Amino acid sequence: MLDREEENQTATIEFILLGFGNLPELQPLLFVLFLVVFIMSLTGNLLIVLLIVADQQLHTPMYFFLGNLSGMETCYSLIILPKMLANLINGERTISVRGCIAQFYFFGLCAGIETYLLAAMSYDRYLAICRPLHYSTIMRRRFCVHLMAATWINSLLANFIVIIMMAQLSFCGPNVIDHYFCDFIPIVKLSCSDTSMVELTALFFNFNFNVAPFLLTLASYVCIIATILKIPSTTGRKKAFSTCSSHLIVVCIFYGTLIIVYMLPDSPTLRGLNKVFSIFYTILNPLVNPLIYSLRNQEVHKALRRVWKKLNIFCKA
Repeated sequence: MLDREEENQTATIEFILLGFGNLPELQPLLFVLFLVVFIMSLTGNLLIVLLIVADQQLHTPMYFFLGNLSGMETCYSLIILPKMLANLINGERTISVRGCIAQFYFFGLCAGIETYLLAAMSYDRYLAICRPLHYSTIMRRRFCVHLMAATWINSLLANFIVIIMMAQLSFCGPNVIDHYFCDFIPIVKLSCSDTSMVELTALFFNFNFNVAPFLLTLASYVCIIATILKIPSTTGRKKAFSTCSSHLIVVCIFYGTLIIVYMLPDSPTLRGLNKVFSIFYTILNPLVNPLIYSLRNQEVHKALRRVWKKLNIFCKA
């Protein structure tokens, strides 16, 4: 009898992602809205990546990091939105346990890379504004490539360790996740195993991939703002601030919504609000980032015109 009970306890093989199932009348509208966001996000981010690759004048450290950021945003969209759109259109909200853990792995991988990528971009702006004489000697191509490679490897290994530990968990009770994607806390809460070790490990990596890069980014901008305020001319201050304003807006949106999501108490009354703020950093950020960088960046405008002229010449030849 005990063996049968143990077998029944480990019988959960799939989860149910509730998503926005509590709003059935809005399902068609939400599907159209998120489909438009998905298409625009992919188009905008891929366009920035292709533009940076195609235009030689954008082969600088700042645009190298921007190209990587757009690549990360494209991955965000591909990890979360296709499953979400499928759930909205056909009402099939199930996802296998392995599929759910895999989705969280790729989401965590991208999130870990993005936090240090934003920190690297803020350090790039710090050097350009606060240490302009040292910029070219520090921000060399090899250094930038090594920095990105180290970020990728660290995020891959850290998330792999967490995923291996999550794969050992047993799921034997409720299988409903009141969210639109598989996040760490909702998955772990459904486990009937001892989750203290995996939670402690995740907390350690969260500090390394969230708190540490946030503090690095914050320190960079404290120095940047202090340096800008010392510039005597108003024109000089505006010019210096314009070089980092786009990145500062992206950082504020990303960390602002992230802090709100993880600071909100996990209660039934605030769960809907949690979903709304989660949409900002998982779905709307990939759409907003290319718009911010393209609309506010004159170099991107000039590069787009140069590439467009080259394409016209090529087509006419």
